[in-house]
Amino acid sequence: MRVTIRLFASQREAVGMSCIEADLPTAATAADAFAHTCARHPKLNHAAQSTAFAVNRRHVGPGTVLCDGDEVSFLPPVAGG
Repeated sequence: MRVTIRLFASQREAVGMSCIEADLPTAATAADAFAHTCARHPKLNHAAQSTAFAVNRRHVGPGTVLCDGDEVSFLPPVAGG
């Protein structure tokens, strides 16, 4: 299946792109999409423990199963007040 991956802030800077198209196996999860992207862009590995996920603009857990055509966003941690 094909998904669109969106990157933000330091993740976008590490990869040099804000959007990536990825081919993933059927029943891949949001965490699988992140692992797939880290394998191709090792500079993302620093964010593995602190990344949150959104699928089609809804916050989801890492185990959320993806569907063909989904938009997966990797959300870096934010701070502020």
